[in-house]
Amino acid sequence: MTDSLRTGRPSERRAAARDAVVWDGLLPAVVPDSDVVDVGGGTGGFAVRVAELGARVTVVDPSPDALAALGRRARELEVAVSGLQGDLSTLLDVVGPDSADLVLCHGVLEVVDDPAAALAALRSVLRPGGVLSLLVAQRHAAVVARAMAGHFPQALAMLESGSDRDGRTGHRFTAPELTELVADAGFGVRSVHGIRVFADLVPGSLLDLEPGATAALLELERAVAERAEYLPLATQLHVLAR
Repeated sequence: MTDSLRTGRPSERRAAARDAVVWDGLLPAVVPDSDVVDVGGGTGGFAVRVAELGARVTVVDPSPDALAALGRRARELEVAVSGLQGDLSTLLDVVGPDSADLVLCHGVLEVVDDPAAALAALRSVLRPGGVLSLLVAQRHAAVVARAMAGHFPQALAMLESGSDRDGRTGHRFTAPELTELVADAGFGVRSVHGIRVFADLVPGSLLDLEPGATAALLELERAVAERAEYLPLATQLHVLAR
């Protein structure tokens, strides 16, 4: 991650800064020789790195094209990652109950019809003491983003309902809503981090041209990630629960 901040292309440096706080929380939960299920893991942005750390990783995703890209990426990096076609509605049929020590569910809970039922399925897949890594879109930041883009009716609709008026965006969560939902599903919440509190507001040209700007931005993101007053500004929320 640090190398990407120093030497990567501008897009790689921005991506590293956006993901670094997620990895800060996730890495301690990755145990060598453990079983990890990445629901909606797509082309393996998280799964491949987790496999590099010595875990056995299975990606469950509805897209055959994404799973094919995952296979190519895993072969290029010489790691073993299994790809299975499915989604949260078929998760128990695809991987079975009590099959994982760690489940990643990043960017998926927003698009399911019933988040509570989805969390129940995730809990069933986890073994006793297993860890859930949940990454979701945060509502307040989405309202700000729509307003700054000049989409004022969309911003108002999202403010009132948590989704766009036409429903395409799906669910957006506040930190209290998310922690309550996770707790009601039978999990114990271990941590809540705000992700991309400032990263999506900083002009990309500044990060590309100003030496050291990306590393300084990451330091700032880490400093505010656990401060409750900044959670409403975060583009995403990252919850770890057991």
